Amino acid sequence: MSETLPVAAFWILALASLGGAVAMMATRNVVHAAFWLLEVMLATAGIYLLLSAEFLALVQVLVYAGAVAVLTLFTVMLTLRRREDAVREFPVAWGSMAIASLFTGGILLVLARFRPALAQVPETIPGVEAFGEQMFTTWALPFELASIVLLAALVGAVWWTGGEDL
Repeated sequence: MSETLPVAAFWILALASLGGAVAMMATRNVVHAAFWLLEVMLATAGIYLLLSAEFLALVQVLVYAGAVAVLTLFTVMLTLRRREDAVREFPVAWGSMAIASLFTGGILLVLARFRPALAQVPETIPGVEAFGEQMFTTWALPFELASIVLLAALVGAVWWTGGEDL
């Protein structure tokens, strides 16, 4: 297969991801911003597929695009009392834009001078058992803590909108 197709697909997905991120920040409607976030997450999953990281693409779609985006939409919709609450003010913050531009310039300067060392290929390929052991010994606790934090955020959003009845 020609290298042109994966390169073109990468650039399409990268531009979709960057465009979705810019649209998410530029939109005044918070529900629309949540949908733009969903688009960014799906474009990121497509990039993972191009990198032959099917498991990461599946996790990206299931956890981030599926769970986090739906949780964000539910939280936004639970906290909105009136339709006008969905539209946020869009003040131009010149200072923030200047700081973001300086930060982006610094990152691009560091990336231009970065010379990575070549990675060493392991002698044996770890199997699914080693992956499962690493997953459940190292990452189980942070994953559960993140789920508790998201649950607390959702409960807090429901409580915040409850008014005087709670």
